[in-house]
Amino acid sequence: MDSVGKLQDEAQKRKERLKAMKEKRMAGSSESKPSEEEQLPKPVFRSYKPKDENLQESKLPQVKPSDVTDKIKLHLEAATVEKGIEEVDLVNLAPRKPDWDLKRDVAKKLEKLERKTQRAIAELIRERLQAGNEDLALAVNAATVDRRNEDNDDED
Repeated sequence: MDSVGKLQDEAQKRKERLKAMKEKRMAGSSESKPSEEEQLPKPVFRSYKPKDENLQESKLPQVKPSDVTDKIKLHLEAATVEKGIEEVDLVNLAPRKPDWDLKRDVAKKLEKLERKTQRAIAELIRERLQAGNEDLALAVNAATVDRRNEDNDDED
């Protein structure tokens, strides 16, 4: 029950603080009322034409657009410069396949793999020759057949 009394006391203090703040605000607003000496800013009419004669002096004078025909002529002359047919590059006119950039990036890696493949084939041929089971021509033919089969599998 003791806490209930504390809460009521705190609520009373809060009410008093709020009341004091309201009184300060009310006293401050009565002092800050605009006096007749203060001038309010005058409106400036850029695109509006006021009908009232008193507001006519606040209207901005109309500005006439500058002459841009000379600038336009210069731009048109620069754009009409004819390019010779000799300058046309047929390579740039041909459309590229959608995966051309991927092939370009993979080409270096494929070269490395091709070299490794050739080394592996040569090593397999040497192993077969050392085994002595086959003739040299048969070993070379078998290697080429194996290579062709691998190429066909890769294409599929």
